[in-house]
Amino acid sequence: MEPNTNVRTQDEIITLLVQARTIAVVGVKDLPSEDAYRIPAYLKEKGYLVIPVNPKLSTVLESESFPSLSSIPETLWPIDIVNLFRAAEHMPQHVDEILSLPEKPRAVWTQLGIHHGPSAQRLRAAGIEVIQDRCIMVDHRNLIGVEV
Repeated sequence: MEPNTNVRTQDEIITLLVQARTIAVVGVKDLPSEDAYRIPAYLKEKGYLVIPVNPKLSTVLESESFPSLSSIPETLWPIDIVNLFRAAEHMPQHVDEILSLPEKPRAVWTQLGIHHGPSAQRLRAAGIEVIQDRCIMVDHRNLIGVEV
């Protein structure tokens, strides 16, 4: 079975979360009861610049929402982590977009229940860290818990 991440230790996850400043959240929602709202709201509260990505929303979390990663203005780059709240069957199209970006994120993080081996392999081959099937908020709370 393929490991969930190519970040091998808790120390490496801590390093990623501490060094990251900007997180693009693909599939963000605007309903406070949804994980795809609560988790980015938590990240924003902890000091990250959270960039919402959802073509159905114009604003969320008091920030402009962009229809795609490629539509995020250069002034908001670099993006350290792309956090995906999209079903596994959508992963290949998101990976296509990520790999076509002029500047690559350091990591792609998929939320609990989201795992797509071939997409993860493509990202890793491009030098992008992959963390799958883990909640970024839970890991942040358990490993750091403070503002970055």
